Formats: sequence, structure tokens, C-alpha cells
Amino acid sequence: MNPALQEAQGLRIAVEGCGHGTLDAIYASVGNACEARGWDGVDLLIIGGDFQSVRNASDLTVMSCPVKYREIGDFYSYYSGATKAPYLTIFVGGNHEASSHLWELFYGGWVAPNIYYMGAANVVRVGGVRIAGMSGIWKGYNFNKTHHERLPYSQDDVKSIYHVREIDTRKLLQLRTQVDIGISHDWPRAIEKSGNAKALWRMKPDFEQESKDGTLGNQAATFVMDRLRPPYWFSAHMHCKFAATKTYDDDDAPKSNNLPATALAPAVVATIQSAAPTITHNSDEIDLDMDDDDTPAPAQPTATNGTVPKNQDEISLDDDDEDNEPETPINGTSTSKNKDEIDLDYGAADVPPQSSVPSDLRAQLPAAFARPAAPSARGQPGQPIPPEITNKVVRFLALDKCLPGRKFLQLLEIPRTSSGRDLTSHPKVKFEYDPEWLAITRVFASHITLGDKNARAPNDIGEANYRTLIEKEQVWVEENIVKSGKLEIPENFVLTAPIFEVGMPEIVNEGPVEYNNPQMQDFCDLVGIENKFFSTEEERAERMNNGPPPPEPRRDGGFGGRGGGRVAEMSTTLVPFLALLLWLASVLPGTEPLSAT
Repeated sequence: MNPALQEAQGLRIAVEGCGHGTLDAIYASVGNACEARGWDGVDLLIIGGDFQSVRNASDLTVMSCPVKYREIGDFYSYYSGATKAPYLTIFVGGNHEASSHLWELFYGGWVAPNIYYMGAANVVRVGGVRIAGMSGIWKGYNFNKTHHERLPYSQDDVKSIYHVREIDTRKLLQLRTQVDIGISHDWPRAIEKSGNAKALWRMKPDFEQESKDGTLGNQAATFVMDRLRPPYWFSAHMHCKFAATKTYDDDDAPKSNNLPATALAPAVVATIQSAAPTITHNSDEIDLDMDDDDTPAPAQPTATNGTVPKNQDEISLDDDDEDNEPETPINGTSTSKNKDEIDLDYGAADVPPQSSVPSDLRAQLPAAFARPAAPSARGQPGQPIPPEITNKVVRFLALDKCLPGRKFLQLLEIPRTSSGRDLTSHPKVKFEYDPEWLAITRVFASHITLGDKNARAPNDIGEANYRTLIEKEQVWVEENIVKSGKLEIPENFVLTAPIFEVGMPEIVNEGPVEYNNPQMQDFCDLVGIENKFFSTEEERAERMNNGPPPPEPRRDGGFGGRGGGRVAEMSTTLVPFLALLLWLASVLPGTEPLSAT
């Protein structure tokens, strides 16, 4: 195919679910799928998180997983340059990552040649296709915190560093123009209600109750999806394949879509399928071309069928669901579930149950037992959407991890709904920064706070006020970056940490140290913002000498969801008990009312 014609028709993309350090197997699978489709490759590979950019054994010590599951993987070969990624690869962060490495690239950057991390939140352009990504998973009690984690990490930090933060979500919610693809590791909350939920319950029975409780998925990702409404949204995390279609009417109310898949998805798609029997499609199932497991859509190329051959050196790895690894939560009770993978906060919705304690007695309780704040009167963050965002149908697809017999890979050719600068002029797709996102980054650069657990993110001043600031910065970006021809993302990868070599031990006790990544400085210089991630050798040495911060007890009920529920349950149990004590003290003869202080 003529490269210019291919550019004009669409972008060839492969999407993979969780990476889990199996790059060799993933790239081999993409190559096999392309060969079966008659493609000579793809323009882009998207990996939905748990990428595990582990450079050496020290990086493994701050990856959230039990010691027995620590594996160096094969990323180090790409990091060292011994192996090069055959396709441009981008990924978002999940909850099993080399967090010390990704922290160096907060705004996004190359973890290895041709492999790009999207950062905590980002928007980039690939061949004119606009892609928004958000890293992390949902934990309500950490959502409003700053990025306080800094090496050396405590065990709490190892868990919390990958929790999505409001300040990064707030940035994405300032976007006012249409994006084409959204990526999150965790599923947007309630997306299962826009797909064949019954089929999902058969695969993952525990999800049914969580869906009923409203705790399944990432609330922040829902805010972003409902704001940006990209034609495609890809996720991973749950280790299963699931498709859904979410539609929006003129009143901005999301609805499930009951139209046939062929009327919804213009993309040409092929799926790598498992050898295991597929779930029988229900006539009422909300399906997509992207989920054509049994029968390809009419007039579309035949979907690729077959299993990925098992390679003992590449994809025969221990399952890292951690279901059998006991963990000790804050109350000391042992449980065999992995709280950060797919055990999504049993029994707690975003707002704790109402208490029967009278308001006058509650007023005497300590502040920790105060009622959670009521939802903002302004409604859901990011709403209403601006008129420039016109798409009304979001096709959601979640994929599994790269293991034999699993549905982990998707091919599609996506049309270009955004204006691109290189539609027919260059045989290789351009990888570019997004001007609107750069302007938003300039506005919010001063909002980023690092290393301080007591700090608070600046208050949200409202979209109208942010819009004025962003429009001013868009003028700056146009003059200093766009007109100067500096939008293309430079290939400026550099080694920062030592490289793992075969024969070295994979399990060590010595944790990583902090490095100044030159890519971060280059980006900050380009955008004209302070590099808050730079530190001197003396500053780094002082932090290492001080050691990790002490454990912090989880004492708020938060929003619930993804781990906040047990604290919420404790709060609603203790409040009536303490209130009863206060009441008894106030009515018994010879006693004075207790003070909350």
C-alpha cells in the first residue's frame, strides 16, 4: 500500500492489555497478527499499563507485588539498547510498575528507545490522531492528595504512588476539543453497565456485587471519559476482555447503546483470540466490531483466529494476580485477596451509609468522624461539555494480559477525526506534543507539589477561570513551540539507572536511588516551566539518610471504592458507639458533657 494513501485512510494500531514485563512475547504476537492480516506492521502499539519498566533489581523493590512474584522481565534488554522495539509503543502506568523509573518522567518520556510513557496524565498526537492517557488506579482516600511520594519510599508510598490524583484529573477535564482515543489502566466506573454485564459476571463473579454497590472501576476515568467522549477508550487491569458502547444524548446523559455494532464502529479490526471456548453472544449484547470473537462483521476482513504459541522464555510466567499471597491490612487481619489488582472494595459505595446519630451528638465528635462532604452543587466534574467536543458514542474495550489462551491483543485501523499536520506528507507517522495540552501544562505547572504529605493541592478555581488562563498560554505555545517547529517529540532517551545483566540476582534488598532525567529538563525548558523534579546530590543524599516516612494510619472513609470501604465501614460502626457514650455522659447525674477536644 502506498504509504501516503495509508496515512490518509487511517492509523494502524495494536492494543494490548497488561504488559507485565513480557515485551518479547507482546511484540511477537503483534507481528503474527499483522502477518495474518496482510499488514507489514502497525504504526502504534498501545499497552494498557502494568508495563513494568524494570531497569534493574533495585527497581523491583518498589514495584507493588509480593517478593515471590518479583521477576526482572525482559524490559532491561530494551532499556540497554540490546533490543529495540519494532513499533512505536506508548503506555500508561498501572499498579504494578517500576515506580522509581516512571517518577522521573512525570510529564511523559521515553523509558527506552521507541517506548514512551504517557506520564501521570497526557495528550499526544500520533499521525494526527489525538490520544489522551491517564495512569494509575482509583483509591478514593488518596484522590485529593498531592504527589507526596519521593524516594526512599515507605511501604505506604509503594502502594499510593500509583493512585490517580485529582490534580491530574483536573488537568484532563480542562480539554475543550475532541480527542480520538482515551487510555486508562483501570476501567471507567460503571462502564460495565454499557456492555454485556451478564457475560462479565460469568467471567468475574465478584464484579456483580461491586457493580451494584457502585464501586467497580475508576471514578476519575469516568469523569474524563464523560468529558472527552473519545470514539475509542482502552483499558486493562481486570485481566479479561470486555467491550461496551457508551452513548450520550443531547442532555449529556450517558446511555447504553443498543445499535448494531456494524453501525457503530467504522474501524477495521482484528482480534487475537484464545483457544478456550468463547462466551456465547446474547442477542441483547451490546457488541462492537472490536469484540467479534465469533463472527466477523459483514464486509470486514476476517478476524485473525488462533492462539499465541507458548514460549517458555517469553510468556510462561507466574500469574501475578497475587490471589494467594496473604497481605496484612491496617487492622492486622490477614486476607488472601490482592487489594490493588481486582478486589475492588467490597461493601462500600462512594458515600458511606447514613448514620442514625443525632446531629447535636455528632457535633461533639472529633473531626475524623464528621460526615463526608456533600457532592458539589456544580455537579459532575467536567460537565457540561464544550461545544467543540461533538462525539456521542464511545467504544470501550478492555483486554487481558499476555498469556497463552488469553484475549490480550487487538488490531484496528482508526480514521483520523482530529486535524493532523501530516496526513499525506510523510511515510512515517509523526509523534507530537499536543498544543492544547502544553498550554494546560503551563497553567498547572505551579500546582504540582512533590514530597510533602501535609501539602494540599490548590483549590479548583472553576473551568471558566482556567479557560482564560489556558487561552493565554495557548498563544504562548503557538508562538514559541508550534511556529518554531518544535511540536515533534524528540528522540532524546538517555540511560539514568544501571542496567541489569544476565546472571545478576533478581531479588535484592537495596532500593533504587533518585535520578535527574535529562528528558524532564528538556521538556520543562521547552514548555517554559520550572523542573520541580530536579534535585541536587546533597538533597537526594539527605532524603536517603532520613529514610522513608513513617507509616500513616488510614483514618478517613474517603470516597470508598478500591480500598476505601473498610475504613468507611469502621467509621459508621464507631460513630454510633461513641455517640452513645457522649449521650450517656450528658444525661447521667453529676456529669458534664464531654468535649470533642
